[in-house]
Amino acid sequence: MSLQACAEIVKAGDETRFLAAMSVAPAARAVLFPLYALNVELSRAAWGTSEPMIAAVRLTWWREALSEIEAGKVRKHEVVQPLAELMGRAPITAALLDPMIAARMTEANRDPLESRAALEAHLDATAGTLAWAAALGLGAAPGQEPALRLAARAGGLANWFLAVPRLRAAGMEPLPERAGILAPIGLAWLKTARERDLTGLAPALRAHWQAGGILARATKAPELVEEGRLEASPFARRLSLLVKAATGGW
Repeated sequence: MSLQACAEIVKAGDETRFLAAMSVAPAARAVLFPLYALNVELSRAAWGTSEPMIAAVRLTWWREALSEIEAGKVRKHEVVQPLAELMGRAPITAALLDPMIAARMTEANRDPLESRAALEAHLDATAGTLAWAAALGLGAAPGQEPALRLAARAGGLANWFLAVPRLRAAGMEPLPERAGILAPIGLAWLKTARERDLTGLAPALRAHWQAGGILARATKAPELVEEGRLEASPFARRLSLLVKAATGGW
């Protein structure tokens, strides 16, 4: 199984992360695509059925597959095999990735996020874990974890805002407070993270290149979150990504 298979899965299931990964060097893509493909597969497991028990079975399959990698057994699967190769050369463990699975269990059950703490924990388990795993694959230092997770939490909140109409339509209440209250908090997270030393980790955060703009729009016009009109135009999105890629930023 090849890295190309992972790239195709991400292209079909998560265009934002696909574009972000394609904007970085090939060596970094070898880290990002297996992790992003895993993220797509977990999302499909949680949201590809309305039956929580079926979703639980699918997510348990992934939990077991990751554990088996560490035991030296690799399932023949287009994502598991590249992921095993990555875990073999980087300090990425099944325990590190498990919060992503637990969070998707919450989504599969359509459990509401009833407090700000619950929302923050969910964002950290999903966007934060994914970004930190990518950072470890890129050689991050342990001291960079808090700032990187904070940046990813802000990016995760921006993406969560984009998904609000779909989440509600699927039967999940995603926001414990109004978007107009939460968005400025996300901007504060982003500002704090940008003041920290995240040298060398831009590829791990490039997927959140739109976070600042999304959170700013949600702060100014929170009704756009509910209306599903928060995202910038495709042209503006790609232009801003080109700028980030050219400047090495995120």
